Amino acid sequence: MRKKVIAGNWKMNMLPNEAIDFITEFAPLVKDTKHEVILCVPYTDLFYALLHAQGTNIKIGAQNMHWEEKGAYTGEISAQMLKSIGVEYVIIGHSERRQYFAETDETVNKKIKSALANNLKPIVCVGETLEQREQGVTEKIITTQVEKALEGISAESLAQIIIAYEPIWAIGTGKTATKEDANDTIKQIRKKIAEIYGQNEAERVIIQYGGSVKSSNAKELFEMSDIDGGLVGGASLKPEEFSKIVKFDE
Repeated sequence: MRKKVIAGNWKMNMLPNEAIDFITEFAPLVKDTKHEVILCVPYTDLFYALLHAQGTNIKIGAQNMHWEEKGAYTGEISAQMLKSIGVEYVIIGHSERRQYFAETDETVNKKIKSALANNLKPIVCVGETLEQREQGVTEKIITTQVEKALEGISAESLAQIIIAYEPIWAIGTGKTATKEDANDTIKQIRKKIAEIYGQNEAERVIIQYGGSVKSSNAKELFEMSDIDGGLVGGASLKPEEFSKIVKFDE
């Protein structure tokens, strides 16, 4: 049976002192959960978050990285740099990166390969726009993103990857896909993975849902057959609220 993985994406929020305060308050609230808990924090918070998460069950992730190991890429951070300070996860291909910073399926694939080569676990985001959804091409868009993201990735490496289905129209809007819609789309992702790697591998892959997840809807979403937890935005900035999401089944 697949585990539930609940990850918070802080985006461009939280100064180091705020990150320390958050973890200090949050860690005791989730210490007994059986689910995997991840905080994906800004670069400037990583060291402090890692330090204060020591001895807890909270894993720390970054929100982006470059695919090259080093070089003349001013302002970028490599997988090797993240790994060197103890980061375990990294978000790749978030819709905001695709929308505002020219991220493509090709750069997503390069980043995944670099992350895996450095023993980082990628959280790979896929999702459709409202226009694409209304045109009825959600399945085509999502499965193409998955196929291109995983190009050249071995079945062995697939086990280290988490996929996050985030309908772009539901991110930060307060709108949420119905639990049935979210589950059906995630089933389509799993079906595409089965076509590439086989049914057994597809059944093992962790696929999260993201898009205005909050404590009031987490339980109904996460208890669906194919939804393996969530990638949580705004609600992950509040320790009490995020802990309720993590403990959705208690």
